[in-house]
Amino acid sequence: MSSDTTSAVNTRLEKAAVNHLLEESILPVNIRQRPISALGFVWIWIGIAVIIATFQLGASGVAGLPLPQVVAIILAANLVLAVLMTLTADIGTEHGLSFAVYLRAPFGIYGTHLPSLFRGVIAAIWFGIQTYLGALALNGIVEYLTGFDSWPVWYAVFAVVQIGNTALGIRAVEVLASIAAPAIIAISTWMYFTLDVLAETNGVNIWTFVGQEDIQPLTLFLANVAFWSTLAIDIPNITRFVKTESGARSFVRRNKNIFAAQLLALPLTQTWIAVIGAASFIAAGDWNPVTVIQGQSEGFSLVVLLALVLLAQWSTNNAANLIPAALTFVNAGAPHIKYSVAVAIAGIVGTLAMPWAILDNLFAFLFSYGAFLSAIGGIMIADYYLIRGRRLNVPDLYRVDGQFRYSQGFNLAGIVAWLAAGGLAFFSGSWAFVVGFVAGMVLYYVLMKLWVLPRYRQEEVVTLNGDNYLATSVGYSWSYDGATDEFHRVPTSNLAQDAGREDL
Repeated sequence: MSSDTTSAVNTRLEKAAVNHLLEESILPVNIRQRPISALGFVWIWIGIAVIIATFQLGASGVAGLPLPQVVAIILAANLVLAVLMTLTADIGTEHGLSFAVYLRAPFGIYGTHLPSLFRGVIAAIWFGIQTYLGALALNGIVEYLTGFDSWPVWYAVFAVVQIGNTALGIRAVEVLASIAAPAIIAISTWMYFTLDVLAETNGVNIWTFVGQEDIQPLTLFLANVAFWSTLAIDIPNITRFVKTESGARSFVRRNKNIFAAQLLALPLTQTWIAVIGAASFIAAGDWNPVTVIQGQSEGFSLVVLLALVLLAQWSTNNAANLIPAALTFVNAGAPHIKYSVAVAIAGIVGTLAMPWAILDNLFAFLFSYGAFLSAIGGIMIADYYLIRGRRLNVPDLYRVDGQFRYSQGFNLAGIVAWLAAGGLAFFSGSWAFVVGFVAGMVLYYVLMKLWVLPRYRQEEVVTLNGDNYLATSVGYSWSYDGATDEFHRVPTSNLAQDAGREDL
């Protein structure tokens, strides 16, 4: 190699080393690096859907509506949300991109940090909440067996274990889910029948009981739609690791391994857990079945109950909280913050938020951030489908001077639409999710068409050969060459066989 060539290569490597848009865990995932099967994704979603707050949603419904109606409403709401989530999931399926990196398109290479870090901090706080609940369960098990009582000790232990597990990569997350999900199904079934017997003992039939509060079906529906607004926007973080078919132009074929998890596992699991919360409220007047059954259990049954709580928090935290938070922190601190470090940062942020205090105002917390997250979802749909037609100039997402620099690194259409729609949603009461989503989508589309696109050329929007900016659906994957600091679209047939990435 000549000295000039060597110098040129060294210069490119130096640029790559300081490029704040590059870090291994946020590079596109090629089609050979996707280890999660359809069943594996189902297990992940079952693990995600079992969280304490879901019990409260079910209990709130039966406070004024019969349980069959509550079941129908929650199931319908989650099906609506699952459809939205399947649309955003295609960003991961088609291009292999994480949530924060994709947001460079609608918000700019610097502007992405505003909405992505907002979501990342929320995810970290949820990690703290879930870890606190798991620590209480772990403390209950240890106290029963040994008499030792100190939840802060078990909070620290449980946090470290979860951080370590998630830092190992997507395979470790999938393995845990495959163990936790069947156990959660079995234990939750036992919980339901325990509560049903308790209700019958008190002379109540949980399926015919009707509460006295004034609960509007539409309010319950909208509350459940908003419940998973967090994962509705950042699900590409997971779907970029789900197996897919190369060259599948059909949306259905390309995302076939997504459907069972998001259209069946999520709605059915969420509804089932809400039924248990409703049964607990009817049987004992307390929405939390863990508290109800714990007060009546001892021995093996008590340990099993608390094990459910522990597994539920752990499996949810890995996929729904630690991964999203970590990837937004990597995106903000690249190339200096690695994925494993970012996972630890997420744990620290979640703990400093004092989650045990947030639990006292959980639904106010959900309402406050949900309004702004819904607006991000609307902007993503408008950008990915309406503006770009699923085509994306992926190499420029990682270029400081590329098309996504917009105005000094900020796409004002995205930022203005997000703040305006989020603010409007914040003051819209129970309609917050719908208002934020629709307003974000409409405002962003109009601002891009009339203001941004005439000033900042977007190659995938104006090109005559749109297939050049597709990946999976045309048999290609995006690939980064560190030696030349360049991105290429590589035919699937030319990719080396890879059992899957251990990193993210």
